Amino acid sequence: MSATPHPDPHAADAASHGGDGAGHATLRGYLTGFVLAAILTAIPFALVMTGAIPDRQATAIIVMGFAVVQIFVHMIYFLHMDARTEHGWSLMALIFTIVMVVIALAGSLWVMYHLNANMMPGMPDMSQLP
Repeated sequence: MSATPHPDPHAADAASHGGDGAGHATLRGYLTGFVLAAILTAIPFALVMTGAIPDRQATAIIVMGFAVVQIFVHMIYFLHMDARTEHGWSLMALIFTIVMVVIALAGSLWVMYHLNANMMPGMPDMSQLP
């Protein structure tokens, strides 16, 4: 056995992990995320409960817009996902997942619509029934 210690081959990687400060949580970051999430929840709730916008379709689109913004708030402030984290691989995995979910949902809706239209041609429109 030699008296000199063997260098750790992973020491350089461990030292550089998180060296840019990305991915480390702070109380200020969590509080900012919490306040933004609360605001992005309260505004759509108030829009729906007060009926401030009479058009239901416009209200639904606005609520979905707030939901998309809230997803980004959660990803940035709570999941700490950005282009710098893990050299961008977590962001690339997220983009790939979103693309796959959109393809699966769009394909499922397309198949269900066409099955309904082609397999039930004699059925009346369900919205016209009492």
